[in-house]
Amino acid sequence: MNNKEKIGIIEGVLFAAGETVNISDIARIIDEDMKTTENILREMADLFDYERRGVQIKKTGNEYQLATRPEHYEYIQSVMAPKTATGLSKAALETLAIIAYKQPVTRADIEAIRGVKCEKAIQTLIDKFIIKDVGRLDSPGKPIVYGTTKDFLRYIGIESLDKLPKIEELQWEIEENDIP
Repeated sequence: MNNKEKIGIIEGVLFAAGETVNISDIARIIDEDMKTTENILREMADLFDYERRGVQIKKTGNEYQLATRPEHYEYIQSVMAPKTATGLSKAALETLAIIAYKQPVTRADIEAIRGVKCEKAIQTLIDKFIIKDVGRLDSPGKPIVYGTTKDFLRYIGIESLDKLPKIEELQWEIEENDIP
């Protein structure tokens, strides 16, 4: 099978999956090693970008996914059926930010930082698969510790936690724009 066929197969698999597919599964499907498969995926992403296709290849860790281009959002939105709001409350966003930057973190630690109870916000984030229970702290009561999921990375559009903006950058942005 030539590269053109492999590209077609990968595109079909990513489209049909509708969510991320691990590179090891893609490599197995096209009968290639991981490095070659990654090169083919990079070539596909470059081709899709060059041709300004309506979809792009997004990478999250070792997983790949077909996604629509953000600049086409308004056009896609105009033909999609209205959906219920899936946004997060301010409390949930604050809780999520603490978990993202401090993980693994306990509910008590989150509440100490926020200064208010956050049980409902945590449950909302768990229900939306944005955070998860990543274990227990080895201390009295063995409290649950929380961390983010791959869905969190997709939710905010980054490949890995290393790509989160540094807290210092955010602080500068807040001060520069006089955000309360």
